[in-house]
Amino acid sequence: MSWSSTPTLQLQDMVKFVGIIACLVIVLLDVIAGILAIRAEAAQNEEKHLTLWIFECNEPNHDSFVLAIVAATLLGVAHILANLLGGCCSCSQEDLQKASTSNQISAACLIFTWIILAISLCMLVMGITSNQKPTASCGFIHHHYLSIGGILCMVHGFFAVSYCATSLA
Repeated sequence: MSWSSTPTLQLQDMVKFVGIIACLVIVLLDVIAGILAIRAEAAQNEEKHLTLWIFECNEPNHDSFVLAIVAATLLGVAHILANLLGGCCSCSQEDLQKASTSNQISAACLIFTWIILAISLCMLVMGITSNQKPTASCGFIHHHYLSIGGILCMVHGFFAVSYCATSLA
């Protein structure tokens, strides 16, 4: 009769192993997205710029455009994977107050991942739009959208893994 508990332990070990691998994939996707966004910023800065007070004219950079698109896509995939892995958490305030500390931390991390996703995608989209135009564009100085978005991609990875780890614990 003791042989029946062994498959259960093996299944639990397998679930933990898959959870760890998925968390590593999430971190890897977010870090790669961050690096690509920062490289997109560097590629954008290689183009010609003309600055006059608070106005700037610059040429669009196709490489920067492509890198930023890939970064935004990887960020989205990492976020979807984290939400699928983390599962559903309680949404009412009453349920959260009664929940364990681990579930409360999980809910907080989930909220932070959504906020960071929104801000980083906005930053990446602003950087993408400045590079999609076929000709030079002029406007207010808007520096570092892509690099800020890239840094936030990495921060997203931290909170996404924290969410997954606390929801699976």
